[in-house]
Amino acid sequence: MIVTQRAVTDKYAGRQHSVMTRAYYLFGWGFVAICTALVLGARSNVSRAVVSNATRSTSHTPAAATGGEPAEVWWRRVRPYCNAVEVRVLQRQTAPPPTTAGAGYHAACFALAGQIDEARKIIDQLSPNERYRAVGIVFDVGHPVADAGDDRSAAPIMELVIDYWPNHYMALYHAGMAEYMLGQRALARKNLREFLKLYHENDGWRSNGLTVLARLDSDTATDLRRPAEPR
Repeated sequence: MIVTQRAVTDKYAGRQHSVMTRAYYLFGWGFVAICTALVLGARSNVSRAVVSNATRSTSHTPAAATGGEPAEVWWRRVRPYCNAVEVRVLQRQTAPPPTTAGAGYHAACFALAGQIDEARKIIDQLSPNERYRAVGIVFDVGHPVADAGDDRSAAPIMELVIDYWPNHYMALYHAGMAEYMLGQRALARKNLREFLKLYHENDGWRSNGLTVLARLDSDTATDLRRPAEPR
């Protein structure tokens, strides 16, 4: 009887030990799963915070230029700040790449902001054989402004280009057209005459130049409308 009772007791104890072992096993792995979830959640929160901070930073101010950054990349990043209000802040916070292209985009930024003298100072710091390259960038940036009919902005930008690149016929054309619309007849006449000396294609650009120049040379011309831009 005692032997039988002990066998039953040992069997019950073994079963209880097995149940407890599985319980500890499940508890241990459950604890590991909870810890893993907490760690992953913390990392996700940190990542979201970093992205959020970076987004907030870039939405208000341009990041500082990194070494070796291409001038075109720098330009795309700072272009929204090239206005009369923010261009000085831009000047303090980020510098363009120290290349001719960087100087060209830097000057273009000031030119768009209406600060032509500052743009000129940047170009003048380049060697003479590099200035026309920088001014070419200023023209490329200012060209859409002229095409959009913003004569007050386009005229000084194109005059800046002509100062360094006197035979840039498209700058001469846009300068002349903008100055014609602004009533600056002497400048318009001078630039359109130079444009026609250089540009001989029988197309809309030359036709417009001839039309406006004829108006400027006539004492009776009253049509002050801008000719339609060639397509």
